[in-house]
Amino acid sequence: MKKWIPWLVLAFFATDIVAILLPRKEPSFHYQEFGRIPVLLNGRLQPFDSVGRNALLQIRGTASVPLEEKKSYEFWKHPEKLRATHWLLEVMLKPEQADTRPIFLIHHPDLINELNLAGKGKEKSGLFYFTFNELTNSIGVIEKEGVQVNRVDPQTRTPYQKQVAKLYNALTLYKRLKNSYQPEATQDFARDLADFRAATPAGITAVKAREQKQDYDRAAFNKYIGYLGQYDFMARFAYPLIVPPTDPVKNPEGWQNMGQVLVSAGLHGGDLPPAVAHYTAIASAYRADKPDEFNAAVATFKEWIEKEMPRKAAKGRAEFFYNNLQAFLHAMIIYLCAFLLGCFSWFNWSDVLRRSAFYITILAWVVHTAGLVFRMALEGRPPVTNLYSSAVFIGWAAVLLGLILEYIYRDGIGVVTASAVGAVTQLIAHNLALGGDTMEMLRAVLDTNFWLATHVITITLGYAATFVAGFLAMVFILRGLLTTTLSKTTAQSLNRMVYGIICFATLFSFIGTVLGGIWADQSWGRFWGWDPKENGALIIVLWNGIILHARWGGLIRDRGLMNLAIFGNIVTVFSWFGVNMLGIGLHSYGFMDAAFKWIMFFNATQLGLIALGLIPLRYWRSFREDGPQEAAKSRGASPRKPQPATT
Repeated sequence: MKKWIPWLVLAFFATDIVAILLPRKEPSFHYQEFGRIPVLLNGRLQPFDSVGRNALLQIRGTASVPLEEKKSYEFWKHPEKLRATHWLLEVMLKPEQADTRPIFLIHHPDLINELNLAGKGKEKSGLFYFTFNELTNSIGVIEKEGVQVNRVDPQTRTPYQKQVAKLYNALTLYKRLKNSYQPEATQDFARDLADFRAATPAGITAVKAREQKQDYDRAAFNKYIGYLGQYDFMARFAYPLIVPPTDPVKNPEGWQNMGQVLVSAGLHGGDLPPAVAHYTAIASAYRADKPDEFNAAVATFKEWIEKEMPRKAAKGRAEFFYNNLQAFLHAMIIYLCAFLLGCFSWFNWSDVLRRSAFYITILAWVVHTAGLVFRMALEGRPPVTNLYSSAVFIGWAAVLLGLILEYIYRDGIGVVTASAVGAVTQLIAHNLALGGDTMEMLRAVLDTNFWLATHVITITLGYAATFVAGFLAMVFILRGLLTTTLSKTTAQSLNRMVYGIICFATLFSFIGTVLGGIWADQSWGRFWGWDPKENGALIIVLWNGIILHARWGGLIRDRGLMNLAIFGNIVTVFSWFGVNMLGIGLHSYGFMDAAFKWIMFFNATQLGLIALGLIPLRYWRSFREDGPQEAAKSRGASPRKPQPATT
């Protein structure tokens, strides 16, 4: 029976993944179909669903809005949530309803008091979420302070100023979304648009007569200017470009926002693009709460898009599927479960738990790989283009290395290392995604070419290998110090693993750094410029080289190797994140000041582990029962020869 348990565990998690892939039926409004419609934002084509998800991540820090609250410990409850597309439709077409959703995150107590929000909002785990209606009386203060804070260098802002800037940007984004589809105060977009089109000829005549200082129809003038003013505000303030070009073949980049289209038609009296009629039909049906008409209008619009621009329609469908798959999130959950199973296997020596952990880690890696490949296909670029993608790829490579180690040694160390690093890197990636779109357009100098692609892939493999070596060293110290499970055979295996992976990390870090220099020579006209990121890459190569030379020269043995490998984690994190926080140099595109406290916390944990590794072996539980001869062997030193007796 025991031999079937790992397969049953694998089947359980695999069934969950299959359930995610199954299509979901919607009883009334087909929000998913609307979410697949492509738009243009930040220079790239993406579906409405991505617009909503990325906006929510920036405003609320989550990709959905819970409709009912639950306590942190009530893990068995699954409250209904407002998904990204549904929320986005509310914001654009039913703003009075969207204004009641608790989406604005404020956690600084001084700012809450400054805005007179004490006792309001929804609280969860010490975080407070407020509705737009609750912020209405404070909008003037937020905008005034936000403008002032934006003049301050981001690196010198206080925590209070950072919170003000985040709230100001969230509020601005929310207001832009409210004016991206139709004017915020519109009740019936189709009726207003028809009225505007009818009033345009008389309005243009009145405007011309007024400019020539002749008598003009004031009623026609005011009506025309009133509509034109609303649409001009949309043209300047709208967020995504939702109206595709009339002729996608001749003008594929001719996307416009709704305001631009209506202003142009109002000034020149031309015909409106076909997409506008589809959008007005969708808006009227949604405002009137008529799901059948809404679904029919969405289906008709999708048919038009698929006929006129099939590739863009396919891109919208593909990215919608990618968003809902949430491959990296589900991989992280499986990695965490595998990590726990792997750790438990050490305490009772159960091979069943080890194999279960190994099988589901393979499943998580397959899901991880699927998400990585899907993302590459959507971007049309190599796997590493920014900090987010580097975290995803480093995790993927580290898990692969750990699985190879587990397949070779079959002692649980490889699978624990793989699952732990996989989970941590996906957690880092999740937090990096809170900044918004992770598939944004690259700077021109970072656009893909052969040398850039090979450079980023090779050097991130070096990063991943260095982290794996550091984590294996952590396993050595914690198991040896706190448990009795680190046998001499296991210790020797760990020593060989760490040594071999550091050799791998040194090779790939060095090659990746050289390839980066070749790319820099092509892009910037110089091979090496002592840029902070370049220096960080060089430091990793030098540190791994120091470890190998110290090992070859007999300066360090087992514990010395492990401590130096752990310090390699600090070196790599500095080169990966730390140099970006400096905000200088040609590689400062990944700047993320919020990471400072987490980097300091991580460094403190690594220094603490190094301190534990320096504790004499006689205090290690795994070696406590050893005699002097065996303890000396565990240290990697030669036992002392017995001295002759003296008289």
